[in-house]
Amino acid sequence: MKITLVCIGKTDDRHILDGIEVYTKRLKHYCNFQLQVIPDLKNVKNLSQEQQKEKEGALLLKSVSNQDFVILLDERGKELSSVEFSAFLEKQMVSSVSSLVLLIGGPYGFSEEVYNRGNYKLSLSRMTFSHQMIRMFFVEQLYRAYTIMRGEPYHHE
Repeated sequence: MKITLVCIGKTDDRHILDGIEVYTKRLKHYCNFQLQVIPDLKNVKNLSQEQQKEKEGALLLKSVSNQDFVILLDERGKELSSVEFSAFLEKQMVSSVSSLVLLIGGPYGFSEEVYNRGNYKLSLSRMTFSHQMIRMFFVEQLYRAYTIMRGEPYHHE
């Protein structure tokens, strides 16, 4: 299964980039994973929050095909434990999902069009984290999910 994490805006924090790199390398043993970064919008000071969400949403949707199973990383999504997420991921693999696309929106969330396209909403926590940190947390959780599926000693209950 191909898994793509699509997000808005680059990350400059070296610690976060290093963490993402560590888990991205580890994921190569389990799946075809790609991180796709859409550049920040320009002149956002001239845009309302809704306009910004719509423009970002249009860019996010360009990264999605009709065949993709789209998961929105959203604070109002379903919270899963690491074991539950692993089981969810395995279920997608068994049900012949060939391409999973996870979207991280901009600072104001997703446009209505993106919500309408999403197949599932997932929350990593009820807490709020920066969009840059969520990337690293999610890539680690994805790696953790695969180690759980394979019974490897990374995850401890």
